[in-house]
Amino acid sequence: MDEANRDKPRLLAGGNPQIPKGHGDAPVQAYIDAMPGWKSALGRRIDALITEAVPGVRKAVKWNSPLYGMEEQHWFLGIHCMTRYVKVAFFRGAELDPVPPGKSKQQHVRYLDIHEDDAFDEAQFTRWVKQASRLPGEKM
Repeated sequence: MDEANRDKPRLLAGGNPQIPKGHGDAPVQAYIDAMPGWKSALGRRIDALITEAVPGVRKAVKWNSPLYGMEEQHWFLGIHCMTRYVKVAFFRGAELDPVPPGKSKQQHVRYLDIHEDDAFDEAQFTRWVKQASRLPGEKM
């Protein structure tokens, strides 16, 4: 590994950064900084929208994905880099109004997949985040 890449996190399948498990803002920001290309700017915007919409939100990185929650070890949302998009998982998304568009094999989970050229509806995303933060989080 050359000197320039020595301190950069390894990118896993789909370009998902490999970030050590940790609680708080620092590991989440390390993940966002390591997101490849356009995904990093999107990650910063998503994080800012969540932080603005939900004062006191808890953050962590587990399973190489940032998680957001309201109480210890209970999470309402997660982010994951895929090859061509960023996947936002609402862990109780089936209870949101309107329901996010991406279906899951898990009964309660719904996804929002954001591609580079998509029009990202920040207002709708913020409404979902506020609703999700008021629901019981998933223990992980």
